[in-house]
Amino acid sequence: MPRLIIVTGAGSGIGRATAQRFAEHGDTVLLVGRRPDRLRTTADGLRAAFPGSDVRGVAADLSHEAGALLLREHVEALGRPVDAVVCCAGASPAGSDVGGLKSVAAEWQDAYGSNVLTAVLTVETLASLLADGASIVLYSSIAAYRGSAGTGAYGAAKAALHAYTHHLATRLGPRGVSVNAIAPGYVADTDFFGDRMTPAREALLIRQTALGRAGTPDDVAGLAHFLCSPDGAYLTSQILQVNGGSQHGV
Repeated sequence: MPRLIIVTGAGSGIGRATAQRFAEHGDTVLLVGRRPDRLRTTADGLRAAFPGSDVRGVAADLSHEAGALLLREHVEALGRPVDAVVCCAGASPAGSDVGGLKSVAAEWQDAYGSNVLTAVLTVETLASLLADGASIVLYSSIAAYRGSAGTGAYGAAKAALHAYTHHLATRLGPRGVSVNAIAPGYVADTDFFGDRMTPAREALLIRQTALGRAGTPDDVAGLAHFLCSPDGAYLTSQILQVNGGSQHGV
């Protein structure tokens, strides 16, 4: 029977590339995201690209308990254990020009909800449905090491996932479940930066790499697929950086 893979944030960018990597290898892929239109487009595209593939979608806001419970209901209805959970959902808060503590609090709460709770609530609601020997991959960021622009809320939120990765690896290790995080550097061809990515900023980020190029969604997706494969089963409690040499180790 094909494996059952859950990919959150699967409607675009790195999440979509991650879902594609599993679909092309014959896994059953459950796409999760907040925007039903994006999920339908992604699912339709994957089914067209890989005829016979089993790709499904669940529209849910995983930063809230109700969204996580909705996801669990869909998974339980499938009647199969979960072989891998890849938490790609996340976002950088836009910030506010209003100023004041209210604005600061809103930005940090948004960053925490989008990047931490989306992973934590997903994993916790699915933990009892995981197959023994399953894999969990959380998506962090180079910002967890370097900090981020504005208040630094995004980088701080991603750094919180590192501690959670180590906690989960210890907690779920007796079941053979591996837990790792991927921390990408600058990845082009995504919607992450919106209009905040200027040509000058992009050139600077590329110059900071040892390889002299931006990352691609496929660079990240390939590592996630490996971590969820038998070849990656003994890797756990690791934060793996995929940044072309922008950050030389830790």
